[in-house]
Amino acid sequence: HMDILFGPGVRLTPMKPLYQEGEFASNQSVTIIGPRHRMINNLRILGPERKASQIELSFTDGVAMGIDLPVRPSGKIDGTPGCIVMGPKGHIELKQGVIRAERHVHMNERDAEYYGVKDGDRMGLRVESSCPITLQSLLVRVNPSFKLEVHLDTDEGNACDLTNARNVELVKE
Repeated sequence: HMDILFGPGVRLTPMKPLYQEGEFASNQSVTIIGPRHRMINNLRILGPERKASQIELSFTDGVAMGIDLPVRPSGKIDGTPGCIVMGPKGHIELKQGVIRAERHVHMNERDAEYYGVKDGDRMGLRVESSCPITLQSLLVRVNPSFKLEVHLDTDEGNACDLTNARNVELVKE
């Protein structure tokens, strides 16, 4: 897809590193078009490149675009909806790969031992804020290279005023 969207031989170039080792926000961005002909412009591509193209949207973005987003772990895109993706050199009709990323927590083996969990388990995230909440069923992803980090979408973070949280705690379910 990179060749079609950006031209032959063009590869993702890092704009800034993300928290997980080797992950980055790239200089490249695309425009996506949903069934309602609504667009999201300047959608930043995260790298490194994967074997399959995937677009992760918030629930709100999915509603606005007219896409019924299934909640899936990253990389599990079989049977998911698609959209049109436009780059500076061309466009593709992505047949599948548009999801709402399942909330999850990255951790290494030392973190997993501390919390008493293993890869594939579920945890809760207790947020003390002006809108306190406990988010349930975060998928635990364990990998030796991972640093402890929780991934939520913007809707979930905004709903509990995460930016202004007084305390955030991972709890074993």
